[in-house]
Amino acid sequence: MKRILSTASWITLGAAIAVGAGIMTDPARAADYPTKPVTLIVPFKAGGSTETMARLLAQAMSKSLGQNVIVRTRPGGGGAVGATFVATAPADGYNVMFTTISSLTYDPMVNKQIKYNTDSFTYVAGISEYQMAFVALPNKPFKTLKELIDYTKKNPGLNAADQSGMSRAFINYIAQKEGVKWTAIPTRGGGEMVPFLLGGKIDFAWSGGVHQKYGDKMIVLASMLSHRLAASPDVPSVQELYGISMPGSAVLTVRKGTPDAIVAKIEAAAKLAMDDPDFTKVLEKLKFPKKFVSTADMKTLVADTVKGLKTVVDATKK
Repeated sequence: MKRILSTASWITLGAAIAVGAGIMTDPARAADYPTKPVTLIVPFKAGGSTETMARLLAQAMSKSLGQNVIVRTRPGGGGAVGATFVATAPADGYNVMFTTISSLTYDPMVNKQIKYNTDSFTYVAGISEYQMAFVALPNKPFKTLKELIDYTKKNPGLNAADQSGMSRAFINYIAQKEGVKWTAIPTRGGGEMVPFLLGGKIDFAWSGGVHQKYGDKMIVLASMLSHRLAASPDVPSVQELYGISMPGSAVLTVRKGTPDAIVAKIEAAAKLAMDDPDFTKVLEKLKFPKKFVSTADMKTLVADTVKGLKTVVDATKK
């Protein structure tokens, strides 16, 4: 006599088959990846340093992946629009994001409207580092951050250009620590900050690295990274001075849950791309250093970044 399965049994059997099929096909998909073009999402406007790096990086990665890597900008919300897209895209490695680590760590801390968080992504690799700094004109009566603070105490009312909530928070944090007050003047990127500074409309500024294009027309008061800038090795970092630092890494990420084998392929392609002559030239032009960070080491970098940012965020909450 034939055994007739109940509806519930058929459902259970179907689920088991589906799970089994997933187990069989996921490694197969990872082994074949990529079978179609990969999209490299840049969550900022075209023409900036991030998109400039991305275009050359994509071309170089295409060679090792054997598929076109197409750059698509999805600007808005300081990086949130593009990050939200990647955080909700299929976890299949076909939507990779090239962005600043700060947009994935600092922004979710302070903006409750953002739907993703730091754990929404797998951090594939670090590629380079934005050369964040406090900068001023060489004709100012201060040449270091300490001299700026001493000058402010005797001459209150100085103002500083910021470019984001994060740079404003760091300006306020240091001001609080030193018992001074600086008025933050919002600027829309380095393109607006530079004429403000050169035109004497502000006393000093936060820079993401654009100052390096202007040679001796600007001086570095302090590195905002965890270490000194490559181009200003004699200038202390805020990590040395205050035990805090800004996250400056330019990173590749994918949605969390992307198979490890696919992540490993993207990581390997990124590492090879960093030695591409055209990509090397664009970094030299931007004066950004190569700084490869592996997938494994990115976990520690992200954890340390979140810890440091929390210190600043908690101290500057109103």
